Amino acid sequence: MEDQPKHKSQSRLKSYLSFTKFRLSFSVIVSALSGYLFVGGRDWLEIIYLLVGGILVTAASNGSNQIWEKDLDKLMKRTQSRPLPQNHMSLSESYAVVIISLLAGLILLYLLNLQTALLGLLSYIMYVFIYTPLKRVTPWAVLIGAIPGAMPPMLGAIAETDQFGMVPGVLFFIQFIWQFPHFWAIAWVVHEDYQAGGFSLLPSRSGRTKASAFQILIYSFALIPFSLLPWVLGWTGLYSLIIATIVSAWFFWYAFRLYLSCETKDAKRLMFASFIYLPIVQFLYVFDKV
Repeated sequence: MEDQPKHKSQSRLKSYLSFTKFRLSFSVIVSALSGYLFVGGRDWLEIIYLLVGGILVTAASNGSNQIWEKDLDKLMKRTQSRPLPQNHMSLSESYAVVIISLLAGLILLYLLNLQTALLGLLSYIMYVFIYTPLKRVTPWAVLIGAIPGAMPPMLGAIAETDQFGMVPGVLFFIQFIWQFPHFWAIAWVVHEDYQAGGFSLLPSRSGRTKASAFQILIYSFALIPFSLLPWVLGWTGLYSLIIATIVSAWFFWYAFRLYLSCETKDAKRLMFASFIYLPIVQFLYVFDKV
């Protein structure tokens, strides 16, 4: 009997982590940290505010998305086990988690500066109230979703500099371009599941075709020159030129294989490559800053 309360608390924690997609939130703050460190941020208290605040705002975004799509999640295999479809959380409890996470996250970001908090709020609004409802309407939703998806390194940089400028803009732009092959590779892998939920998020309405693969290929190729922008602008050294070129060409190779085969196994390889690519390039900039 003594183990029962412990089991319930562990189960509740597991539901909260699933509801807020904690692992995804963690990957987001890694990008934010790279932006902060790239512009010279080194204050440990600020890093805590940035990381915890970023996790909480992202958690609120993910939770709001699951509330919005709770009925659709029942239709897709990959989302059927989420807390709301399984009735592991009540709707009122879900709203409470979202509101508390969002407010606490924004307060922590505000302790850095007002611009950082406003960027966090803008990301939340765009993801929840524009991108989420558009997912069932048009593939152009990916373009909208790429904006909040590319915010973390910009937010991290502004957390330190307290101003917009060329550096935050370039860091945002690189991650913005990366968003397309990254997300479309995921959409390719789970295409049938997305269709079951009424989503059509590949770049071509024809689905898993050469047309979709070609657009993935184009954006992957664009990452090669765009990843070199920090070096071109004189912010990083020779290592960035060499390593970013190699890693970007490696990523493009996976996109090219997908274009040749149009097979899901190659989309899955590209998806995993995208997870590896971004932190390597972003922290390469940090360690090779001139």
